[in-house]
Amino acid sequence: MTKKQNIDPKEIEKFDELAKTWWDTEGSFKSLHQINPLRISFIEKRVNLRGKKILDVGCGGGILSEALSNLGAEVTAIDASEETINIAKAHGKEVNSKVHYLRTSTEELLKDRPALKFDVITCLELLEHVPSPSQTIKECASLLVGNGDLILSTINRNPRSYLFAVLGAEYILNLLPKGTHDYSKFIKPSELSRWIRSANLNLIEIIGLSYNPITDNYWLGADIGVNYFMHVKKVDESY
Repeated sequence: MTKKQNIDPKEIEKFDELAKTWWDTEGSFKSLHQINPLRISFIEKRVNLRGKKILDVGCGGGILSEALSNLGAEVTAIDASEETINIAKAHGKEVNSKVHYLRTSTEELLKDRPALKFDVITCLELLEHVPSPSQTIKECASLLVGNGDLILSTINRNPRSYLFAVLGAEYILNLLPKGTHDYSKFIKPSELSRWIRSANLNLIEIIGLSYNPITDNYWLGADIGVNYFMHVKKVDESY
């Protein structure tokens, strides 16, 4: 991997250290296991997954990738962390998953296999960890078929999101390891919407993810003040 790539070595090192805990449902990634049914529900209600070619960008240990595959999708899952991909492959082997894992990036996929296209691309909890999220959006757009679907999730940037996603989640409630997030990399919906339009994509829907620390419960709703999802479609230029 070259320095010019849209990858932060410190982020890779951070997730390499946590790689062995990906499938511990009570460990560092407990919250991802908790919200995965909501992530799948959001995607499944908007996209017919069976038989679709899906690219899961920033797949981590494969929590989302395996679930998508179990619903009948043909899933290719990529991550820049070699340690993480090895964990994903090992778990996939244990459960006989059909997910195809690759240690690569969207940038490298476009360079090495420019004709490769996907019906659906998921890019969840990744944009706030890369140096240039707008570049990632453009690369995802290039990898989509016409009228293809892009599912995004990230964290809003405002005082409330700092309180909940950094101070609360990492230092008070210990939902995430300390240092997981850099507040300066959080992304306002208006910024993400601008990058989406610049990539010739259409924003279809935005919805928020909320958490109640008392009941330890997550849900999807209208509040996009902290975590949020976007459903995006590529403009079909074939007509």
